[in-house]
Amino acid sequence: MKKGRKGFLWLLAILMIISAVPGVAFARPGSDESYIEVKKVPSGKTGQNMTINMVFKNNEGIDLNNVAIRFSDESVNEESDAKENGETYSGSTFPFEITSDTFDNKMIGTVKNGSSKNVSLTGKVRRDLADGYYSVPIEVVFGATAGGKDGSPISFPDARPATVNIWITKSAATTESGKDEGTIRFELGENQNTPSGIYPQTMNFNMNVRNSSAVTAFDVNVRMKLDQDSTKFPFDINDGNYTRHYDRIGGGEKVEVPYSMNIRKDVYSGYYPITYIIEYRDSTDGDVQKAEETFYVKVQNKDKEEETGDFNANDRTKARLIVDGFQTNPETVYAGEEFEMILHMKNASENVAASNILFNLESEKVTDSAVFTMDAGSSSIVVNSLPAGQTTDIKLKLRAGAWVDQRTYAITINEKYDSPEFKNAEEKVTVNIPVKQVSRLNTGTIEIMPDTISVGSETNVMFPINNTGKVLLYNVMVAFVGDTIQQTNSYVGNIKPGESGNVDSMITGTAPTMDDGKIKVMITYEDENGVVSDPIEKEITLTVTEQEDLDPGMDGSGDFPAVTEPEGSSQYGKIVIPAVIAVLVIGTIGTVFLLKRRKKKKEAEADALEPDALESEALEPEALESEVLEPEVLDPDEEKDNEI
Repeated sequence: MKKGRKGFLWLLAILMIISAVPGVAFARPGSDESYIEVKKVPSGKTGQNMTINMVFKNNEGIDLNNVAIRFSDESVNEESDAKENGETYSGSTFPFEITSDTFDNKMIGTVKNGSSKNVSLTGKVRRDLADGYYSVPIEVVFGATAGGKDGSPISFPDARPATVNIWITKSAATTESGKDEGTIRFELGENQNTPSGIYPQTMNFNMNVRNSSAVTAFDVNVRMKLDQDSTKFPFDINDGNYTRHYDRIGGGEKVEVPYSMNIRKDVYSGYYPITYIIEYRDSTDGDVQKAEETFYVKVQNKDKEEETGDFNANDRTKARLIVDGFQTNPETVYAGEEFEMILHMKNASENVAASNILFNLESEKVTDSAVFTMDAGSSSIVVNSLPAGQTTDIKLKLRAGAWVDQRTYAITINEKYDSPEFKNAEEKVTVNIPVKQVSRLNTGTIEIMPDTISVGSETNVMFPINNTGKVLLYNVMVAFVGDTIQQTNSYVGNIKPGESGNVDSMITGTAPTMDDGKIKVMITYEDENGVVSDPIEKEITLTVTEQEDLDPGMDGSGDFPAVTEPEGSSQYGKIVIPAVIAVLVIGTIGTVFLLKRRKKKKEAEADALEPDALESEALEPEALESEVLEPEVLDPDEEKDNEI
């Protein structure tokens, strides 16, 4: 018996010692899998980051501290050993690119007994993988620190890391061979005309840059390659840096890269290829990669001698006619209205005159209709001559279409002229004219309820404001102004074209109306520049009366006590109070009538009595008084009269 008890005590002691060891000691073969649960098969694409979401469960019976998970390098080491020994590795391929932090701990922390926590691991999928499922080994460690590779993995016979199956497909940007060829590609100048400029004008242009791959490019720098040789690079180098930076350009995304360049004086006319170096990363922490692309610009200046063709030595130089400035009268051009445009045309040549000059104006079109038209006259103007450095003015009467939107529109000036050394030269210059739309609004029916109030009372004013124009009305305000009311402002907000804003405001009377009762309604709004419009004035009619006083006899100082009517009961009081008074009057009259009738009856009975009795009865007023006060039974006819 003692031996059995002693053995039981030893067994209990062993169990207590085992219970003091972390829960990992209870793990069975493949124990990492008992901790990790993946509810959905993760999927990813080659060359891109993917995240594996998991749930860590603690069913060990004790709390687990300093828990972490990480990718296991077991299969990586096995594959490496096999390659070193010249053997074919038949195990599972590790699907992620290996960096210095690939196998670092991902901390979970403390996990209470019976609880679970969400955790994830992220890796960049290798580009050389084929489509299919891949096993990712994941091990659980205890006593770990964040960002390190320390900690104690599960260690006992037959223990192994958990495995999570993932599905990998090839990215559209990865070639069949798996090589990193054209992972990210850029296209320059798609869907745009070749930018062109004329010396000595400044050339402003945007270059379209599109990421033609399906992979996002990060930390993108577009660098213009400069050259001092004017035969290769047609622009003056004014800035120290012509690099344009973008944090990211998504797959298929297009950006417009802006430039403003001065054309060199000694450059020849023609098309020039501009080389751009594009630096980028294919991930936020990836290596910098480079791509070189070409973009063409067109420059018009002097012609090369070998390109003059049939021209002889006297047909080489031509004048340069530019717009030195312009103005419109009126200064602001409104849609649908006529205006005068004055162009200041200048011969910018230093010593070359122009003659037989034909200026032909061509308006920008919207839906095949010219924005600017002429009511009369021609859009072509002839100038006989324009010496070098001189300016001439061109005046035209134009009208902007009433249907156009509010924005800037271009007028192209086509030039054709002769120079001493160049006949029938043709050039184009452009001016941009902003066109405004007139703001228009109207109001619906203005409702005022009630239209008569006393001093200190309020009335409600409601009406809609309709935007009947083609421009947005900003910060619409309504002010109510009058001698008999307290000035009130009501904010309506922005009203889009074709839409309405509603006014709902309460107005308080402050003084009795002494005139026709007109109240001004002032409507204002702002344009896109914040300029407040002149007030649009409307009128409403409101009568304000003196505040009503109580009847002197009803305020407590007269014969009747003052009666205070509850709010909202004034209409009923005008009916109930007179009715009560009428009932009291009728009751009083009835009582007097009854007393008089009784008195007559008593007098009749007194006539029938003997004189002595009557005399004695008259001498005893107390008896008479008691007799009058005694109740008596009336005959039926008298009762009917009394009831009436």
